[in-house]
Amino acid sequence: MLGTAYATFWETRMKWLVSLVGAALVMVALRDVFHTLWHPTRHGGLSRHVMSALWRLSQRLPLRRRAAGLAGPLAMVAVVAMWAGTVVVGWALIYWPHLPDAFSFATGLKPAEHGGPVDSLYISLVTVATLGLGDIAPAEPWLRIVAPLEALVGFALLTATVSWVLEIYPALIRRRTLALRLSQLQRNDPSPLQLDSPLGAGVLDNLAGEVARISVDFLQFAESYYFHEGEDHTSLAARIRYAADLADRADNARHAEVRFAAALLITALEDLSTILDERFLHIGGTPRDIYQAYAEDHGRAQLRAVNRPAHP
Repeated sequence: MLGTAYATFWETRMKWLVSLVGAALVMVALRDVFHTLWHPTRHGGLSRHVMSALWRLSQRLPLRRRAAGLAGPLAMVAVVAMWAGTVVVGWALIYWPHLPDAFSFATGLKPAEHGGPVDSLYISLVTVATLGLGDIAPAEPWLRIVAPLEALVGFALLTATVSWVLEIYPALIRRRTLALRLSQLQRNDPSPLQLDSPLGAGVLDNLAGEVARISVDFLQFAESYYFHEGEDHTSLAARIRYAADLADRADNARHAEVRFAAALLITALEDLSTILDERFLHIGGTPRDIYQAYAEDHGRAQLRAVNRPAHP
């Protein structure tokens, strides 16, 4: 009799241990969602590693440009699938040790035949999807609280996914817009006289503000780095070095407002290079070294020469 009680004690402990493992998996997924969407840090969780790994893989494929174009969207799908899969498996592990005793079954179902891992996965899937089929329902009081919590997490995960998509693409639009603006400036390269003027100061000041916004985007939506930036004229990796050229050319201008605007742009570019290096590239070096590595990482190592007008 003592042996039976001892075996029952250990069986009960193992059941709760499995449930705790499941709860830990759920917490890992929720932590990753939190750090990805609401509290981005450079120590972000699994999502950052998944997107980085798929980006690096796309760089090694034969059709690099086409593969890179798919890397970002596919990585987002993979991350969302990872979140959902981890939540589903975690809650399934919470349910599994308590099947079938802690659940009620619809007429026609034999509880003895529905106590395996497949059944726990089924319960978890229909709960997280908020389907609520009702053929297998929790009966224990604590499970009657835990199961609706899974449905709430499923709804929050769907909302978070939609919000993520709606936030990432505006950041990409801002980056491509800045790249196109730099491309247009490069094709109409201002003369020293044009640059050293109130108009030149305004252009440099606007560029400094736009670069600062891109820096915030890389901090807040770091996953946007792993998206293809389009053709050369809409690729910030291809065009950011021209902004540095403009700032250097205006740094010794005669007009004080031009020098001040150039100093703002140089500072903004330095901040951007620091973010790129600390979060993605990890090479060290000068801002120009970092921009070169950024260009190479996005397949822009060799750029076609740009026709510039001759200045008097």
